[in-house]
Amino acid sequence: MVMAQLVVAAVLVEGRSKSEVAREYGVSRRWVITLVQRYLAEGDAGLEPRSRRPVTSPQRTAVEVEDEIVEIRKDLDRGGHEAGAATIAFHLEQRHGTAPAVSTIWRILSARGLVTPQPHKRPKSSYLRFTAEQPNERWQLDITHWALADGTDVEILNLLDDHSRVCVGSPTPPVFKAGDVDDCFRKAAASYGDPASMRSDNAAVFTGRSRGGGREVLEVTLNARGIGFRHSRPYRPQTCGKVERFHQTLKKWLTTQPRARTLRQRQIDPSGVFTLRDNSRLHHIGVGRRHAGTDILVLVHDLHVRVLNHDGELLRELHLDPSKDYQPQPKT
Repeated sequence: MVMAQLVVAAVLVEGRSKSEVAREYGVSRRWVITLVQRYLAEGDAGLEPRSRRPVTSPQRTAVEVEDEIVEIRKDLDRGGHEAGAATIAFHLEQRHGTAPAVSTIWRILSARGLVTPQPHKRPKSSYLRFTAEQPNERWQLDITHWALADGTDVEILNLLDDHSRVCVGSPTPPVFKAGDVDDCFRKAAASYGDPASMRSDNAAVFTGRSRGGGREVLEVTLNARGIGFRHSRPYRPQTCGKVERFHQTLKKWLTTQPRARTLRQRQIDPSGVFTLRDNSRLHHIGVGRRHAGTDILVLVHDLHVRVLNHDGELLRELHLDPSKDYQPQPKT
C-alpha cells in the first residue's frame, strides 16, 4: 500500500513521467500505469492489494462432473462395492470415454465431505509399495470368515493376483483343510495359469513351518511346479495387504446381500441341472449345459437362491417356486 501511494504521488503530484518513476522504484511501467488508473477511478481504495486469483478457471472440473462423481460414489456404496477414486474414474471412462485424474476425484470427494479423514494413519509417502510388475508374477492368498444367517461361521479363501488385483479364486467351504487349499489352487491355476510365486501368512493350512513339521500339500504342489512360496512375518499383515484389503471389499458387498441361511456345495450334472431340497421337496434347477460338471456353491436365504462357481462368479440367481419341481432357466 505504501509503495503504491509513493508511485501515484510521484506521477500525479510531482508530475514526473511514468517511465522515470518506474526506474526509480524498480517496478514495471505497466504497474505504474495500472496504479494511476485505479487511483483516478477509485481513489485510495484502488491502491489496495488485489487478489491474483483468476476470475475464471478453464481447468476446473465442471460442476456437472463433480455431481456425477458424487452420484457414482453413493451408488457404489449402496451396492456394497468398492467406491474409491480409481473405481469412480473407471465408471466415468466407461460412460464418457474420459475421466478426471484420480487425484482430482479424490479432492472432489474430500471437498464434498465424502472422505473421512484418518489422521492416525501414517502418510502414504512413508510407505514402501511392493507391486508385481506383471500378471501372474505373484499371487496372494488368505482365509477370512463370514457368518450365515443362523450365526454359523464359514471360511472364504481368496486368491488374488498381486499385479492386477483380480480375484482368481474365492471358494467357500465351511472349514478349509490343507487338501482343500491345494485343490482350490489347482482349479485357479487351471483357469489362469501358474503364477511365478505365491505369498501367504503362516497359517497351518498353508505351511508346516510354523509347527516345525513337514510340508503341507500346497507346498509340495508348488515345489513340484517350480513356483516360489514365501510367507509373511508374524504380526505383519501388511505384507499380504492386497488380499487383506480385498477381504474388506468382499465383506462390504456381502453386507448388502441377503444373509445366506446355508452354504451348500455340489456339482452340476451333464444336463446342466442340480438338485436342491427345500421343505422336504426336491427341486431341479437349470443352470445350463455349458456348466456341466462345474463344482458350485449354493447360497440359500428363504426362497432366494444364488449359484456361484469356485471363482465366485454368479451363474444363476432365482426366487424358488415351491410349487414346481423344475426351475427352468429364464428365457432371454
